[in-house]
Amino acid sequence: MTQKLQPTWDLDVIFPGQSDSEALRQFVNELSEEIETVTESVNNLEANGFGEDWEHVLKQIELITKKLREMGAFISCLSAQDVTDKQADIYVAKRAQIAAAHSALTKIVDQKLGAVTEANWDLLLEREAIKPLQFILTERRERAREQLSKNEEILIGDLAIDGYHAWNQMYETIVGNMKIDIEEDGKVQQYSVGQAANKLSTPDREQREYVYRRISDAWKANEDLFGQTLNHLAGFRLQTYKHYGWDKVLKEPLAKNRMKEETLNTMWGAIEKHKSLFADYLHQKASLLNLDKLSIFDVNAPIQSKMEKKSYDEGAAFIVEQFRGFSPQMADFAQMAFEKRWIEAEDRAGKRPGGFCTSFPLSEQTRIFMTYSGTPSNIATLAHELGHGYHQYVMNDMNGLNQGYAMNVAETASTFAEMIVADASVKMAATDEEKLTLLEDKVSRSVAFFMNIHARFLFEKQFYEERKQGMVSTERLNELMVEAQKEAYCGSLSEYDPHFWASKLHFHITGVPFYNFPYTFGYLFSQGIYTYAKDYKGDFEAKYTALLRDTGRMTVEELAEKHLQVDLSKPEFWENAIEICKQDVQEFLELAKKVEK
Repeated sequence: MTQKLQPTWDLDVIFPGQSDSEALRQFVNELSEEIETVTESVNNLEANGFGEDWEHVLKQIELITKKLREMGAFISCLSAQDVTDKQADIYVAKRAQIAAAHSALTKIVDQKLGAVTEANWDLLLEREAIKPLQFILTERRERAREQLSKNEEILIGDLAIDGYHAWNQMYETIVGNMKIDIEEDGKVQQYSVGQAANKLSTPDREQREYVYRRISDAWKANEDLFGQTLNHLAGFRLQTYKHYGWDKVLKEPLAKNRMKEETLNTMWGAIEKHKSLFADYLHQKASLLNLDKLSIFDVNAPIQSKMEKKSYDEGAAFIVEQFRGFSPQMADFAQMAFEKRWIEAEDRAGKRPGGFCTSFPLSEQTRIFMTYSGTPSNIATLAHELGHGYHQYVMNDMNGLNQGYAMNVAETASTFAEMIVADASVKMAATDEEKLTLLEDKVSRSVAFFMNIHARFLFEKQFYEERKQGMVSTERLNELMVEAQKEAYCGSLSEYDPHFWASKLHFHITGVPFYNFPYTFGYLFSQGIYTYAKDYKGDFEAKYTALLRDTGRMTVEELAEKHLQVDLSKPEFWENAIEICKQDVQEFLELAKKVEK
């Protein structure tokens, strides 16, 4: 990369004109009409009709699914880049309406699939055009047998627009309008939540605590509103489960992630078995910062007072270089993403907090959103999101219905990419002090997945159990959050964050319930793949690509068995993956003692 990179994305190549785009308006209207037309033809489809009829319908469904993702991705970009864009808000609401219509169509198709006789089903799956869709169609057919009647399913979807999904939109609106007042150099500056959160990485503890208190005050001021959004969102979800006859809140998230509860329990069990070493890391970090114990706002604090920052161009060049050592194709993808301006990284007001990657299956492009300030953590986040983008990139030529991979395996490619960069940074350290800092940053990610994410999981499980009995007060939500954090962090902190349930978007997302444990799964699964890659003597790039391409047409257990020859329901795989993380901790502890002397 020779030219200076621009840290803002180019959306006009998708739909020119941003939220005022006439092409977008026309696309949205046409998609809405297409869904109506296809719904009518599906209603007239005989479940045991000719195979040609099913082939035609499935082609239509694939195209509509791609168009829905194209539209949804663009609207997500609009609403993220400028939280004050009122036209984008209108499109967000329109997207929910179209998604509900698409969901209704999907349920009708699934019920038609469920009505096909066993004899005809076997014949249908033998057709050359349908054979590649065997996994996804069988999955949908089985789920259809748990559904309510067609009209009841459509009614739930319609009510969700201004009920279930509306609470998520309300949350995002409130957060988008929040402003954090921070005094700097004798002047009070206003920052968005995302900008203020970036200031928590300062090495100045007094300033870090000040910023944390200011952010906490903002969440506390709005806690009653967030308590409403969370309670009503969960209430809608639980009421739906009740009508399905589901008594376990994990049934839906496990099904969506195509994994067994046995696998999930085995993973958490292995993590809990080895947590004490990560608590030792937290205590050692406290010592390096001259503290008895870390507070919650110290967990991600830098251990050095002086942080080396990389410009956007430097960070990009470093990522591409490290990717190339593992996969030239992944490096080429990253370089293309930077040069074609697929990334929105500018540090400016008005952006929503956090980061994400979204893909445009029709345009075969990706867009990445984050706020870049040059820290090692920023570079890791950028690599993480590029991993997501690469995952979609290798699937672009596949049938759209086979591109629907679950969140847990989606997090595999991203955390794998993140590890490549983090590992390289540690190995290239020039001094013990620099190596210690980079090791700390690397270990902190393990802590995030084993402790922070675990706290989210524990909180959400308990919250849903209590929500079954009625509304949960904000006071109780705060208590549940602190209890979960104390357990997850092994009581190793001096102070916890009672409003974390309010500040974390993931608790309020409606698309994916229990938006937590898939991160930890993806992290450890990618650790296993990373070790496999370093020891593999053949063409790893081809092996890795084959694994990613199968993520939308297998359960996670099948995926691991086929490509890694491991059983995820047994502790061995998880123990081995955690061992890699423990080696980083042990190296950190030894080096920290050496540096402290």
